[in-house]
Amino acid sequence: MENRNKDISSTESMDYEFIKTRLSPCGLHCGKCFAFSEGEICRLSKNLNNNLGNFDVYAERFVNLLNEPSFLKYPEFKEILNYFSSGKCKGCRKEKCVLFKNCNVRECSENKQVDFCFQCSEFPCNNTGFDKNLQKRWKLANTKMKECGVEEYYNEIKDKPRY
Repeated sequence: MENRNKDISSTESMDYEFIKTRLSPCGLHCGKCFAFSEGEICRLSKNLNNNLGNFDVYAERFVNLLNEPSFLKYPEFKEILNYFSSGKCKGCRKEKCVLFKNCNVRECSENKQVDFCFQCSEFPCNNTGFDKNLQKRWKLANTKMKECGVEEYYNEIKDKPRY
């Protein structure tokens, strides 16, 4: 808890609370996740889907009209676009991660009463449930937050792609 309070000044508290709606306890940016219902990928996918309307009919025509075989793949593209548009996750702080089923971080952070893993006296640990690659990202993210603070870390990554 001591580290948690160190990261929050009275002027940052609202920003910190917002940041917690976007960063999971492990430090991944839920706001940039394709599954996040309030994320940019979901919003932009819905917008593109709406703007394309009934493009299916045109895609078929453009194969011959424009001699463009890539339009044959439009049904597969639309399937992925529909999936991205459906963002069903409310974020790791509200529900168990829908992508990483073996993730133990949310439950652990709640039990330890910390907002982020780096605030735990046992960080780094082997209790994440992550594979080797995700474990590496988790450690880097939390080490960075510990060094520069949550708000600065968020400002550094908020506009970068998650993937």
